[in-house]
Amino acid sequence: MEYIPDYLKPFIIHKDYFPELIEDSWFNNPVYWKGRLISPQNETKFKLYFCGELIDNSIVGKQTSPLAIYADSVHSGERITLFDERYNGYEALLIEDNREHPLSPEIQFVDKDAETEFEIIILGFAGVILAGALLLMLPVASREGNVTPFTETLFTATSAACVTGLAVRDTGSYWSVFGQSVILLLIQIGGLGVVTIAVSIAMLSGRKISLMQRSTMQDAISAPKVGGIVRLTRFILKGTFGIELLGALFLLPVFLRDYGGKGIWMALFHSVSAFCNAGFDLLGKTDHLYPSLTSYVGNPLVNLTIMGLIVTGGIGFLTWDDIYTKKYHFRQYCMQSKVILLTSLFLIFVPAAFFFFRDFAGMPVKERTLCALFQSVTTRTAGFNTADLSGMTGASQAIMIVLMMIGGAPGSTAGGMKITTFAVLTANASATFRQREDTQMFGRRVGQEVLKNASTILMMYLFLVLMGGMVISVAENLPISECLFETASAVGTVGLTLGITPRLGVLSKGILIALMFLGRVGGLTLVYAAMPGRKSAHAKMPLEKINVG
Repeated sequence: MEYIPDYLKPFIIHKDYFPELIEDSWFNNPVYWKGRLISPQNETKFKLYFCGELIDNSIVGKQTSPLAIYADSVHSGERITLFDERYNGYEALLIEDNREHPLSPEIQFVDKDAETEFEIIILGFAGVILAGALLLMLPVASREGNVTPFTETLFTATSAACVTGLAVRDTGSYWSVFGQSVILLLIQIGGLGVVTIAVSIAMLSGRKISLMQRSTMQDAISAPKVGGIVRLTRFILKGTFGIELLGALFLLPVFLRDYGGKGIWMALFHSVSAFCNAGFDLLGKTDHLYPSLTSYVGNPLVNLTIMGLIVTGGIGFLTWDDIYTKKYHFRQYCMQSKVILLTSLFLIFVPAAFFFFRDFAGMPVKERTLCALFQSVTTRTAGFNTADLSGMTGASQAIMIVLMMIGGAPGSTAGGMKITTFAVLTANASATFRQREDTQMFGRRVGQEVLKNASTILMMYLFLVLMGGMVISVAENLPISECLFETASAVGTVGLTLGITPRLGVLSKGILIALMFLGRVGGLTLVYAAMPGRKSAHAKMPLEKINVG
């Protein structure tokens, strides 16, 4: 709440921000709440107007109930924003009120656009992708100086901006330094998020960050509240560039040894690509396309650095903040950070053990261990590989499909339906098996709204993977297992492939483009933007029992 002026804090009534003020707020006692704001010099009085209704008992509990107030200043005519319990922002005006005893505020409609934040995120990504596709069409973007077809550049730009890594052209051998730079820029923007980049530019230029930008940032990085969003953005930027630079320095000795001066660019590119969970590589040659990191399967420095970057980028910015502020005091972490860290460890080491004993038995122990760990880490949205995936067993490929769908943490550079979704659904199933009424994790109860969203996301991802896989299988006459691997890789923004991507037709590429876009912006974000929410009706439909299971 650092952006809230002190003179407004007595009127901030969001229970998560200032719980000590709840008893005196209109949220619990609306009749006695006053909408009068006074400047620090006690010069100007204001009353609040909001949505054409009086704040009284009749609107408490509705979606439109404001819970917090924001204002940069208290000059008459200034706009402020009220937040409802869904963190939707509603604009209002500060109206001068010179009466000695102002009444409870009369509420007047000014402006409302609850879905704007989601639309900004979607249109922002779409705009970046289109710009990237047009830049990659330029002759200077390819090594041969050719104009690359729009379908191919659109696929590449989508894959880069959505940090997926699927490619129809080998990045190292086909694209020039200019083309590779465009791809790297798209990866960086996609990893951090379009909104984060835009707000960062505004901060660097000295411009004031508006409430709309703060609210959109909150949605973009899955922050729990708007308060402190600017501080968090600065922390994210410093952490991102610092970690990427450190990763490049660790990779530099290997790439300098193998590629000379070109190794500097390659170390930087692969560091950013790994941290952003993109999976693009520059190691391909005309006689050896799409090699990824297979030539470094036994190199501990490359393997550990890339894995470290992938995991760091995939655990989420809010988890970073918890680790940074609370250090080694794990019990003080928020529930989400605890869930992310422990579930990540489980999803890394359990599949790695399976791969170790099932797929890489013929390797020396060191390479075997590194290879098993790497495939387990990279499968959750990174897209690099050190082993031939087509040579792995069917059971291992099935496990990889599941891992690709799960993905990384919310508010991270990773995609997928998210670790927290998997954890919540698992905890809910466990509670059901034990006949417990509430779903609990780390001594906290999980809300019904979260459970509903988690089940919706699971069904959405299953539908997209299955339907996309079946259409591609029919269109390309390919085995369904290979197509499901491809669609899971696309919607999870992973980038792993069994080698069929470059051979796909226009229809199949279009499906993968749509899946990559959906996987990055989030299915629920798209639904909320396309389908404006409705106010809750006062009456409910009759309840009737239906048996399931």
